[in-house]
Amino acid sequence: MKNILKVLLIEDDAIEVMKLNRAISSLQLKHQIVEANNGEEALEILKNKQIIPDIILLDLNMPKINGIEFLATLKKDEVLKYIPTIILTTSNNQKDLLECYKIGVAGYVLKPLKYEDYVSKIENLLSYWSINELIKI
Repeated sequence: MKNILKVLLIEDDAIEVMKLNRAISSLQLKHQIVEANNGEEALEILKNKQIIPDIILLDLNMPKINGIEFLATLKKDEVLKYIPTIILTTSNNQKDLLECYKIGVAGYVLKPLKYEDYVSKIENLLSYWSINELIKI
């Protein structure tokens, strides 16, 4: 049985946020999406326990606190470090990829240009995490 996920989406681009919400809607998924515009806002949501997500979808290129800085901060927290964090980015920079895995990312997904390919990746990603046994914090 697939679980309904609480997903924290950390993305500063409004078009990318709309694209993810549109993909989830078109797939008729019931996952709860909470949006943060940058890493700083996401840390506030997490620290205030406004939501404890099952997974985090994280963009790398953001103002204030970028994705790698957010990930490093998250992984230092004794409770929050167990939340699976998946990078969802346009950056295919090998340095970024290696740094993210070194810090402890659960996955690194490149956003494809074609919308149909994007929907397929989102479907596979959320399907995978919805059948996993996730830690409830």
